[in-house]
Amino acid sequence: MSIISEKTLNDLEFYTILKQVGEFCISELGKSATLQIKPYAKLEDLTIELQRVNEYLSSFENDNRIPNHYFDAIQKEIHLLKIENSFLEPASFLKILNNTNTISELLLFFKKFKIYYPFLLSFSNTIEYLPAIADAIKKIITPFGEVNANASLSLKNIRIDINVVRGKIGISFNKALHKYSSLNYLDDIKESVIDNQRVLAVQAMYRKKIKGTILGSSKTGSIVYIAPEATLQFSNELQHLLYEEKQEIIKILKELTNTLRPSITDLISYQNYLIALDIIGAKAKYATTINACLPKITNTKKVFFKNAYHPILFEKNTIQNIKTIPQTLELHNEQQIIVISGPNAGGKSITLKTIGLLQVMLQSGLLIPVHERSSTYFFEKILTDIGDNQSIENQLSTYSYRLKNMRNFLQKCNSSTLFLIDEFGTGSDPELGGALAEIFLEEFYNKKAFGVITTHYSNLKVLANEIEHIANANMQFDERTLEPLFKLFIGQAGSSFTFEVAQKNGIPFSLINRAKKRVTNEKVRLDKTISKLQKERNKLQKTSENLEQVKSEALLHADSLSLKHTKVQEKLENFYELYTNNQKMLVYGRKLNELLNTYFQTNNKKQFNANFAKWLAIEKTKYLKKNPVKPATKAEKKKIKVILKKTEEKLKTVEKEVLIAVEKVKEQKIITAKKVEKQRTDYHFKVNDKVRIMDSNACGTINKIEKKYAFINYGFFTTKTTLSKLELVEASKK
Repeated sequence: MSIISEKTLNDLEFYTILKQVGEFCISELGKSATLQIKPYAKLEDLTIELQRVNEYLSSFENDNRIPNHYFDAIQKEIHLLKIENSFLEPASFLKILNNTNTISELLLFFKKFKIYYPFLLSFSNTIEYLPAIADAIKKIITPFGEVNANASLSLKNIRIDINVVRGKIGISFNKALHKYSSLNYLDDIKESVIDNQRVLAVQAMYRKKIKGTILGSSKTGSIVYIAPEATLQFSNELQHLLYEEKQEIIKILKELTNTLRPSITDLISYQNYLIALDIIGAKAKYATTINACLPKITNTKKVFFKNAYHPILFEKNTIQNIKTIPQTLELHNEQQIIVISGPNAGGKSITLKTIGLLQVMLQSGLLIPVHERSSTYFFEKILTDIGDNQSIENQLSTYSYRLKNMRNFLQKCNSSTLFLIDEFGTGSDPELGGALAEIFLEEFYNKKAFGVITTHYSNLKVLANEIEHIANANMQFDERTLEPLFKLFIGQAGSSFTFEVAQKNGIPFSLINRAKKRVTNEKVRLDKTISKLQKERNKLQKTSENLEQVKSEALLHADSLSLKHTKVQEKLENFYELYTNNQKMLVYGRKLNELLNTYFQTNNKKQFNANFAKWLAIEKTKYLKKNPVKPATKAEKKKIKVILKKTEEKLKTVEKEVLIAVEKVKEQKIITAKKVEKQRTDYHFKVNDKVRIMDSNACGTINKIEKKYAFINYGFFTTKTTLSKLELVEASKK
């Protein structure tokens, strides 16, 4: 069960991430739901969600793009469906139809491409598509949001009557228009429209000569708008028909609403599915902007974030064209807690937040910006103490608040906890607060919790160096400019560079010296030693990077040379083959020329044929030795097998004889060796003997012998060794 508090989510700016993700949603419901995302309580549910997001992300790179799944919000419609005797408007039915069609299209798509999207397919299988909903709506509502005339026989007849009456209105109005226009009673505009009704534009002086009802006049009063008497009669009839049409439409809409009412649960599940898919899509789209991927979630408790970026910082720097430095951090049973130290503004806090935020994001179903070979563990609890923790509401000081927070840590911390503490131990007397911080750190360590802390306290740096599975770390600084490099280095505590930073910021040197005198010598020496070690390590790291670059360049050069060597070798082989063939041709030519010259001189054809046949036989024998003819018939194959068998038997006999001879030779060698060894052990070395040291090839002359030692002259140098290690090459001649 994952327990991650609101405080932790706020400390790590998790809700800023959710707002950024929400911007990629295609619906307002999706945006609202995104802000409600929380870390998953179960690893099984988290794994499924991450795989869904990862599959959606992969759809951007293949040819099987997931169809558009925009949908309409239908909460109002669902609410009305729950109210008895209520009915939906045509536009509401179109919203439901759109969502239903989208569901149908998505289900068909995921079934078709089930190999590419197995997790999204299993998610879509949780809902049941009901074609009856879409069929019922299509039968009644047109794509333009109107009730179909064929929805009922009564509606069809009413609309026929309406069209007839409208035709009569048009005829009667046109007749009046023509009549009064010919009498010059009308203004130049002839007619106008008032309350969706055509009226005659009559000059005010002729208004009493026209039968009808005055419906208005112009601003100046020079024009009076009159509806002709004949048209009014038909208009009244039209109003009655329109009322009947409206009542019939309401009746039809109520029937359609009642048809859909039993499907409320399905409509809710459709909308929830589309909201969830919208969030999955937004997560995948956000992942592309921060170059995120899915790291491996292991059962073994460890954290390995390689080339990790803080997503908020990454986006901010990308907008400003600033390069973001990635961090690599690893926590495991042999490196349980990391203590990051060093001066302010070096990136300690952002590194701390990066680890925490990425872990929370991942446990909330979001992909994270790390190297694809990264891996991590599912932590049940993530505890943080970051930023200014002064509580104004409870009238607590920073240190009191931090102590209260530490009590909470001690209560909740266990072997499945990841804790992150910024500026650990601050807020109180350095010695007393530092001692208490040591105890807290030891408690976290004993509870097998994983964690990262930042601190300026030297005693915590020393403690990290003393406890086996706690590691020191620092953020690298340029030793000359004291500019931060924003690179994390694990294995060494960081210097605070307090006096160096003060000097760089213009504090007078005399004041810095006075401050140094007030600090204990041990403290200054420790900080100076750490600073020196850090500078040395920076130099070594630069050298290592240069060597790596030279090595890579050398490897590239070696590959190039190897390729050239291969090509040259191929050319040489081809040339040798050509040369061999040419030499063969020359030999053949010379031999043939010799035979022809002999024939021309003797004119003896018989001798020529005999010599040619003999030469041909010799060449054929040479060729067959190099290219033996494979047996064609069974008899030939059998004959060859018999010959091979006889050869094998002969070889075995010879092998036995050779082995016997070898054994005799070995015995003779052993006897000879024993004699030589006896002679060597019995021999007393003398000055001017030519000797060599055992297991070496160089020979020298004994210059002097003192007890068990001999001094051997090799010409350019003299060496001393024991007599037992010498072998006689040649005895001295007296």
